[in-house]
Amino acid sequence: MAVSVAVPAQSSPATTKNSHAVDKSNRQLPLTRLLPHTLVTTDFDAQKFHAAASLQLPLRLGASAVAATDTRLIASPYNAPAHLLDLETLDTQDRLLALALATFKPIRDDYATATYTESFNWSEVLDLVRTLAHAEGHAWTAQSFYVVVFRSKLQEDADPDRLYALDAHSHQEATASGGLLKYWFGTKDENHQNLATCLWRSREDARLGGRGPWHAQARAAAQELYKHILFTTLKLVIKDEATSWTISDWDET
Repeated sequence: MAVSVAVPAQSSPATTKNSHAVDKSNRQLPLTRLLPHTLVTTDFDAQKFHAAASLQLPLRLGASAVAATDTRLIASPYNAPAHLLDLETLDTQDRLLALALATFKPIRDDYATATYTESFNWSEVLDLVRTLAHAEGHAWTAQSFYVVVFRSKLQEDADPDRLYALDAHSHQEATASGGLLKYWFGTKDENHQNLATCLWRSREDARLGGRGPWHAQARAAAQELYKHILFTTLKLVIKDEATSWTISDWDET
């Protein structure tokens, strides 16, 4: 069954009234310059549930902070060099979405089983895409992105150290391959259920990113570690001017 949503813009860039509103004193700060990741927490819960990566964003930096900057974004719960996304490898719109996805987080506790579009702060992310595009003087044109959703139920005796190793190394592979704009995973619930999701620049990037040896090991270990895994592919479309968006089933046509 298709998962689809379309949400109109809540405000124009000039009247946005949230924590990401453009401060004129910061308008000249290039949107590839971030607070270094070493100054942001490595705590998994902070990265997963409180969008700690957003503390790197240019629009949140004061004038006194611009001397120490980086171009590498925390784009997953892993805050370590091999897991960072280099913004200088991205075109403008891919970069703006990656920056906005630093604020990505769940907005309900049952995200492992709830409707995907209702589980995360998509409206906030898209508000920030619009704000960042305005700050850079960029006219956003409609673009689609490839989304992968993994819903799983772990075996009760699944080895957490092996799970961590497979996941962390697989993410390093995907990051090195290129085009992975965001990877997020939650924490298993009382029924050992969880959700993970990847947002890619394109389907081809996702295909290439999943070809490495650690991904192969993860696939081979799936039956040992999981009772079941449901794999879904979706399409995120951000319309012209980032005024609305849809998420629907991926259609090859």
